[in-house]
Parts: sequence; structure tokens; C-alpha cells
Amino acid sequence: MQKFHFQDDGTYPNNKLPVLYYRNAINHTDTMRELFNSNQWRNSWVNGIFPYHHYHSTAHEVLGVLSGHATVQLGGPDGEQLNISRGDVIVLPAGTAHKRIQESIDFQVLGAYPDGMSFDTKTDKPDEYDQALQQIPNVPIPKQDPVTGNSIWS
Repeated sequence: MQKFHFQDDGTYPNNKLPVLYYRNAINHTDTMRELFNSNQWRNSWVNGIFPYHHYHSTAHEVLGVLSGHATVQLGGPDGEQLNISRGDVIVLPAGTAHKRIQESIDFQVLGAYPDGMSFDTKTDKPDEYDQALQQIPNVPIPKQDPVTGNSIWS
């Protein structure tokens, strides 16, 4: 597992908690939803990743790559670019900017949230940023890591 830390850049709040990146975490992606559910990460969906910087201020998010590959950027325009592929998992703390830069035609991710929390989507609007700064500190730390089931960010 790799950890990435991103600072608030005045547009994207990011988070003091690190992004967690698990390369080749799940061999059988058909069981990914079951694994996330068993570790209390629910309210799942299957789709891609938006091609613009965005973040969630009301929930942490896990993204598991079901198929294909993509390049994503984390932390905003000056952040880290990762090449992700089938079986990889990224855990994004609330406020962490992320976007898709490129993708294969078959790229799909499974997204989910701790305890099935509701999520919002915020971009680079100043009024959203101010609101997010108030919301992010109130997002509870999940009890379990979506991949390992162990304590997360402890």
C-alpha cells in the first residue's frame, strides 16, 4: 500500500488524512462489491471517473478498478498522477480532489462509501470550497479499511 498526502491549495481542500493506494489489491474483481460491503463500505455504483477535478466533502470514497486502466490525477492540478488498472483500489479521504486524465475503452470502477454514507460532488467553485471546509472535519473516520477490514488511518 502506498500513501499520498495532499495539501489544501485554496481551491481543493484535500485532507490531512492520506490517500491509500492498493496496487493489485483484488484478483477477482467480481467479488469487489462483496469485499467492500463486508467492510462496511456501501452505497456503491459502477461507472467511470469524471474527467475534471472534483471532490466529496460529506463522505470518504473508495474506488476499485473493475476493468481496464486509466491515468488519474489526485490532489488537484499540481497533484500526483497514477496509472491504475484492474484490481487496484484507491481510498480517498473527504476533500481529496481527483479526476480521470485518460482511460481505456473498457475502464470501469466500483465506488462506495463508509456505512453507505451519502456523498456530494464539488468542483472548483469558491462557494463550494468554503462550505467544504466546514463539512470535511465532521466526516467520521470509517471503522474499517475497505480492502483489509483493519482499522483505517490509525
